[in-house]
Amino acid sequence: MAEELTPETPETESEEPIKQRKNGLYPGVSDELAENMKSGWADTELHDLQPIPQAAETAARRAALSARFPGERLVIPAGNLKTRSNDTEYSFRASVEYAYLTGNQTEDGVLVLEPEGEGHTATIYLLPRSNRENGEFWLDGQGELWVGRRHSLTEAEKLYGIPASDVRELADSLREATGPVRVVRGYDAGIEAALTDKVTAERDEELRVFLSEARLVKDEFEIGELQKAVDSTVRGFEDVVKVLDKAEATSERYIEGTFFLRARVEGNDVGYGSICAAGPHACTLHWVRNDGPVRSGDLLLLDAGVETHTYYTADVTRTLPVNGRYSELQKKIYDAVYEAQEAGIAAVKPGAKYRDFHDAAQRVLAEKLVEWGLVEGPVERVLELGLQRRWTLHGTGHMLGMDVHDCAAARVETYVDGTLEPGMVLTVEPGLYFQADDLTVPEEYRGIGVRIEDDILVTADGNRNLSAGLPRRSDEVEEWMAALKG
Repeated sequence: MAEELTPETPETESEEPIKQRKNGLYPGVSDELAENMKSGWADTELHDLQPIPQAAETAARRAALSARFPGERLVIPAGNLKTRSNDTEYSFRASVEYAYLTGNQTEDGVLVLEPEGEGHTATIYLLPRSNRENGEFWLDGQGELWVGRRHSLTEAEKLYGIPASDVRELADSLREATGPVRVVRGYDAGIEAALTDKVTAERDEELRVFLSEARLVKDEFEIGELQKAVDSTVRGFEDVVKVLDKAEATSERYIEGTFFLRARVEGNDVGYGSICAAGPHACTLHWVRNDGPVRSGDLLLLDAGVETHTYYTADVTRTLPVNGRYSELQKKIYDAVYEAQEAGIAAVKPGAKYRDFHDAAQRVLAEKLVEWGLVEGPVERVLELGLQRRWTLHGTGHMLGMDVHDCAAARVETYVDGTLEPGMVLTVEPGLYFQADDLTVPEEYRGIGVRIEDDILVTADGNRNLSAGLPRRSDEVEEWMAALKG
């Protein structure tokens, strides 16, 4: 990676000369070179831009937000780059709240809804094109010759359907603002500092909660994006099965890298750290180290999802026999989890309580544990005391969307204690996990972990499994793997 000439961006276009890197190889910029770099560049303004595909949906979302908080200034930042080490940054991902309301994904952006009449006027504040007069575009570490071209403010207005202004002027403007203000916290310290005497934690949390609950029911655009994410994820799982022999020769990292390739080629990224858990690692719920061996005769628990370019992620899990065939005990445990998942999916329908699918799946698993003599019944006692949780561990699902655990800030009464509606998308993912050091189960159970997870859309008359393209039944999994391996 090349070393840029300067580490920081000026606050304004001409406030001060751009600082040089302490240990840069060039001591400075001659007047002749600075003048030379100002001219001789073609006009690259884009004139035929069309609005982003979700422009109508983002406008409707802003209208709903405006109606909820009349007369108040609302500030929703995208966030800033985060340093990975020294002068390198992590890949940027805009805040979900900002991306949901604008469709824009660039760092330092801020959406502001200013109260006007009975509603609001929206403005999107962005960094404009890099300045060529002061050399920012080629001397600054975030200049366009270093990190790539960004849209002009005029281009941004065409894309997002929102008037655009220079974000570098926003903090001063907010400091002078009067009247009630709310901000989405945790993304932009500079914007929060400008509002420090104008906001309260309680009022800001109400804004965050509203934006989380707004995503509980997905619109048609969102459902389409989730299906794209799932379809790419299905292909990623197929990719993995085809290279299990190479994973056996290396490690779980080969599985992680294989799936990541599909995610980057067809989407924006993985939606979360892929869990590529072979053997006893399958009993660690969020095993993302992915540095263990992959052995024939063991199970591979693969929990992974592709994130689309619009930030919608799949979340799918399959537990696969590395050699293509389940052992008798592996199949018994897998089939129990499959039966529990079937019961959970059947409980997903409009009007049902959100908890119903979890309760249905947990009942099946408790019945199996009693049947196998691993816990003393009756089943009602086991469920009342939660004794099955030693081996089931986690909840049976969660909302899914722009976050893998979407709508997390929603109120309990609208989420976990709420009622399912058409347009909601959730995962159903029961599991059984017998830890390698669990002396309460027979030795042959120890180190076996099984989870099956699918992404389920609530429809007007029931549900639709968005990830039905991946087989779930044990015999179908074996047939599918055999076909992929040729």
